[in-house]
Amino acid sequence: MNSMSGMSGTSAIATGGRRGSGSRLGWNLLGLLVFVVAGFPVYWMLNTAFKPAKDAIDPDPSLLPTGLTLSNFSRALDIADFWGPVGRSLVVSLSVVAIGIVVGMLAALAISRFAFRGRKIVIVGILAVQMVPLVAMIIPVFLLLNDLKQYDKLTGIIITYLTFILPFTVWTLRGFIVNIPKELEEAAMVDGCSRTGAFIRVVFPLLAPGMVATSVYGFIQAWNEYLYALMLLSQEHQTATVWLGNFTTKHGTEYAPMMAGATMMAVPIVVLFLFVQRKMAAGLTAGAVKG
Repeated sequence: MNSMSGMSGTSAIATGGRRGSGSRLGWNLLGLLVFVVAGFPVYWMLNTAFKPAKDAIDPDPSLLPTGLTLSNFSRALDIADFWGPVGRSLVVSLSVVAIGIVVGMLAALAISRFAFRGRKIVIVGILAVQMVPLVAMIIPVFLLLNDLKQYDKLTGIIITYLTFILPFTVWTLRGFIVNIPKELEEAAMVDGCSRTGAFIRVVFPLLAPGMVATSVYGFIQAWNEYLYALMLLSQEHQTATVWLGNFTTKHGTEYAPMMAGATMMAVPIVVLFLFVQRKMAAGLTAGAVKG
């Protein structure tokens, strides 16, 4: 009797182990599929950037590079000024992130920690602003910047980008702050800290990973924005995304140099991510854990 029950228990464990292994295999295959789908456009960009220009327009393209060349990068640098637009994009993106993270942190802290009249309306307003399509605001933004004498200026485009990056920053940081227990601040205040001191000593170190993650996403949004940069800036002040339009002319599109330019534009994002990847990973997980 005992032997039969032992055998059935062993069989159940073996069956559970096989099911667990099958489940892990299925999730691994799904993860691999997602990686391939998400990574293929990046691979194709790099493949096209390093292949000869004539191969980029081949009607029967090869998935694997048949020949490598750096001539596309030279062409990309020669077709128009490259460093000017990249420098302007860096100035705009970093300014938007710096202003957005400071203002957004203070706003998120107020919404999360203080009860005031109209608090729910503010939260709903933040969500509503994020749901408005950017193209729907292009005419009002143009008229407003023209009245403020900020049309075709980097300060004007920075203000414009803040209109959609700041609500995202406030909403994201609010999620991180809510997950930091109020008791930690109260304990610090009992020990003699002021409210500001409690925030700096207790909340800020715990919020730092979330601020890094939010800053990276805000930087990416500002760096990749195209519509407002195209409509509100002249060619003299164009940003890197608009600069890519120089490869499309009435004679056609130079795909290989365009992909080379897009590859060079991706370098700042990749470098930024490599510097903050640990903090960013910690921030992404911190927002999902209730303290």
